[in-house]
Amino acid sequence: MAPSSPVRRFGQVIRLKMDCVDEYKACHAKAWPEVLEQIKDSNIEDYSIWYDDKNGLLFASMKYVGNNFEDDMRRMAENPKVREWWKMTDSYQESLVDGAVSSENGEWWKTLEEVFYLA
Repeated sequence: MAPSSPVRRFGQVIRLKMDCVDEYKACHAKAWPEVLEQIKDSNIEDYSIWYDDKNGLLFASMKYVGNNFEDDMRRMAENPKVREWWKMTDSYQESLVDGAVSSENGEWWKTLEEVFYLA
């Protein structure tokens, strides 16, 4: 039996364009099965996105439970359906990452530092 990796938790934030709130919520209410399958196949679990309507921010939290994060994220980025999804959802968002271009071209959501956790 292979040794298990410690679970890695991620928190990320991005701005949602005010005129795209309804479209963003609608597409996530009917998220594409191929994208959801790829997320699971990439060892992402317990994935949630939250919306702050006062500040226009989306907050995502997830757990990575795999053994090779870089390979899993590469495989996700190679999936044509995921890239199509990113192109659509990126158009609703404004990255908070300096110099960010798109989800396909590096960090799009700003990764946050975890400062407290209680299991």
